[in-house]
Amino acid sequence: MHVGLLRDLLTVVAGIATGLMSGAFGVGGAVISTPAIRALGCSAAMAVGTTLPSILPGALTGAYKYRSQNLIQWKIVRVTVPAGIVAAVAGARLADVLPGGGHPLMILTAMLLMYTATNMIRGVRNSTTESTSHVFGSELLTGALIGVIAGGMSGLLGIGGGILMVPLFRKLMGLQMKAATATSLVCVGLFATPGTITHALQHGIDWRIALCLTLGVVPAAPFGAKAALTLSDANLRRVFGVFLAVIATIYGGGEIVALFH
Repeated sequence: MHVGLLRDLLTVVAGIATGLMSGAFGVGGAVISTPAIRALGCSAAMAVGTTLPSILPGALTGAYKYRSQNLIQWKIVRVTVPAGIVAAVAGARLADVLPGGGHPLMILTAMLLMYTATNMIRGVRNSTTESTSHVFGSELLTGALIGVIAGGMSGLLGIGGGILMVPLFRKLMGLQMKAATATSLVCVGLFATPGTITHALQHGIDWRIALCLTLGVVPAAPFGAKAALTLSDANLRRVFGVFLAVIATIYGGGEIVALFH
């Protein structure tokens, strides 16, 4: 689509959808924003970097809603974010040497996401939290481990860290869904900061598109968070499970097709 007012308005709409999902589920929202701006004419080379500038401000406005209810676990944020950033850099460096272009690992990841989604929808009780805490010694060490897993997979495969962090915070640390969502949202915003700076220095951001996305994401994220806060933890868990199942299907299906072409 040619640059103009119509494209700008559609980009803002994509930003609104991204912000709602980000605030409600504690994710960055690139699963919506990246394909949306690609469809609106952003090149593949620019798309990844262009979605990043909207993530931190969107996360901040969404997290503000959760902060008022003391749902953000700041001590977990402090250990998860540094570990995740380092792991994301390492994962990005390893991406080029994966056999099969990373498709087999992405298919396996999609299967694990689907398994997690099924458990969330069914409401399977978390029976591993106590043993996990015993093995790793403290919730801080467990938080760092989650950062390594989420950041590493994000850098390695390009999947959003929040998609992994929310179920990991719940399963490994025993956080309730709203606390897991709120904590993940802050981590996701901070995860995006180094990437934003890097892509900006490398001229890998279309700032007009990034601004339009931000204009949609920033006001929409608090509404997503507000919607999540109105749900019970059980209902939010089920809704997130459905969301995760959709993401797993999209990623897994796309990777299976790519693997055989």
